[in-house]
This record gives sequence, C-alpha cells and structure tokens, in this order.
Amino acid sequence: MDEKTLIAKRVALELRAGNLVNLGIGLPTMVAAHLPAGVNVFFQSENGIVGMAPVPEAGAENWDLSDAGGSPIGAVPGAAAFDSAMSFGLIRGGHLDVTVLGGLQVDEEGRLANWMVPGKMVPGMGGAMDLVSGAKRVIVAMQHSAKGESKIVKRCALPLTSVRRVDLIVTDLAVIEPTEAGLVLKETAPGVSVADVLAATGAALIVPETVPDMPIGA
Repeated sequence: MDEKTLIAKRVALELRAGNLVNLGIGLPTMVAAHLPAGVNVFFQSENGIVGMAPVPEAGAENWDLSDAGGSPIGAVPGAAAFDSAMSFGLIRGGHLDVTVLGGLQVDEEGRLANWMVPGKMVPGMGGAMDLVSGAKRVIVAMQHSAKGESKIVKRCALPLTSVRRVDLIVTDLAVIEPTEAGLVLKETAPGVSVADVLAATGAALIVPETVPDMPIGA
C-alpha cells in the first residue's frame, strides 16, 4: 500500500454516517474511495456541489463535473449543484461536520499552514481559510516529511491558514492529536515505531505510555 492510500484509508475511519464532509484538493480527495462499508456521508466541494462521488473510472469522466482543483468527480443520485455564494454560506455558516485538508506545515500549537507566497508557482490558499475557520472538525491529511524536512514543526515558517487549532493530523507515519497541552501521538503506522516518529518530527510530541498501531480498515 502506498503512503497516500494509507493516509486516505485512515482518515476515512474518522467519518460518520450522515456527515457533511469537504475534501480538499489533492490527497484528501482519495478519502471518498475508502469509506468503510455501510458509512454513507455527503461530500461537498467548495466550487458548488453536495453529493460528490469518487473519481469515475478512466473514460467515464464528465468534464462538466469537477472538484475545486479541476479534477473530474462523480455525483451520487440526488446530488445538488449551486453557486459559490451558497457553497461558502455552508462553509462559513458552520454547517460542515468535517473538512479534510492537505498541509505544508503544522506547528506545536496545532496551527496549519497549507499555502505559500501569492504570485509564485506554488499552492495558493483557495478556500482553506474559510474551511479551517468554519468546519466543526478539521483533519489534516499529509505526508510526514517533504524533501527530507519534517512538516510537523515547532513554529510554521509559512503563512498560517488560520489561528485555529486543527483537530487531527494523519500522516504516513502517525496519527497526532493537537491539544491544549501540545501534540499527542495517538497511533503509529504499521511497521513504524515511536522512535521512528520522534526522529522524523520537528516538533515536541507528548507520548502516552501505550501507543497503538494505526487501524486502516479493509
């Protein structure tokens, strides 16, 4: 199993039947394909759809249906499409149960940075500021390190997406819960030790006496 699939499968276990869920661009969109059996949620994309389905098989794409990143999506029967004003009304009005976002950095206070400098050929903020501020629960799905550098840091060097503390971080190495006391190591990925996680993390972690293996579902 590749790292991104591992992360997506673990995040999918956090979703509950009936949740209204926003999936950010990139890795988070993979979560839709890994829901546990019997768990039906409503996926929302900020460009204006509730009822988003996993990416269709090759050749079955309808290019009139896309997510906020422009990638093709499916739609479940009864899906609703609407304009950006309605979409961001859902987000800013606190109606989203969960948002799953990628991240560039998360710091010891659980603050997310997932955009870089405007005007450069690098990721922009998109709707992330509204999503982090408006969703009831924020899950960051990202690889633990990039180019040999930890993405979980003492203090974000990149612009903060929001000052709000995110609720959960799921990486290819661990599940980490930001709390008022600090970052708590909740689980380690299969075959990964606590020592491995500590060595790959640029921030201090609170390590409980027992740290279970990460469940990843079927």
